[in-house]
Amino acid sequence: MCPDCQRPAAVGVQCVDCVRDAASTQRTARTQFGGVVRPGIRPVVTLTIIAVCVVAFIAQRTAPDFTNRWYYSPFWGHEEPWRFLTAAFLHSEGSFFHILLNMVALWAVGPYLEVQLGRARYVTLYLLSALGGSVVVLLSAALGWSSWYGGVVGASGAIFGLFGAAFVVMWRSGHPAQSILGIIAVNMVFSFVVPGISWQGHLGGLVVGALVAAGYAFAPRDRRRLVAVALPVVTLVLLVAVTTWAYGRAPAEVRELWTLPRDVLWTAFFGQG
Repeated sequence: MCPDCQRPAAVGVQCVDCVRDAASTQRTARTQFGGVVRPGIRPVVTLTIIAVCVVAFIAQRTAPDFTNRWYYSPFWGHEEPWRFLTAAFLHSEGSFFHILLNMVALWAVGPYLEVQLGRARYVTLYLLSALGGSVVVLLSAALGWSSWYGGVVGASGAIFGLFGAAFVVMWRSGHPAQSILGIIAVNMVFSFVVPGISWQGHLGGLVVGALVAAGYAFAPRDRRRLVAVALPVVTLVLLVAVTTWAYGRAPAEVRELWTLPRDVLWTAFFGQG
């Protein structure tokens, strides 16, 4: 074989065909929870989420009405359901600290879960946690605890879901989980005592993330693929059911506004068509 085709091996060198044949007969290395072990590979899902949040933050500060078109409130979620998720990629326009804190927290826990759970389950967990945060904000309004019109932005609901998932994964794998539990407790206290923070979004993300992660972590080895498909579907159905129930409890004045054309609503809320 020519020097370009030589590949270092424990027995000396091998040709590229031998290396390929040997690789095809080896089982893919996986973590305890089914994630594929990729030594030296960057956490591309986490990096992509961070990039999307940064690009969205730049757009918020430069593009007119960008935040208005994508933030979430229980009122606007009824008219434009995509806001349940898009708000999780936005942050406070006037505070670099908001996005910085969230991205640091995401980088601290995201790559670990991406490796342990695998990319598909990790991104599903993230999106369901974000959705769960928005649904609990809506539930709070339906129960009369908060406003139907108050807007929320931020990745913190989804990140709280990752915190909850990290606790479950660490506990299930037998690793000490007191540190992540302490982080969750401290941040939940801040959520309740600091004005302007959506404790509902944090709580919703935390609960959904922990429950979904528990399903992944405790799934039997031979049922992991089935659970990876069925669990998100069941979770989504439950969240949709809660959403439908909550919107059924909307007060009359909110329902009357929903009967108006969307362009009229936009003008009434934001002062332009």
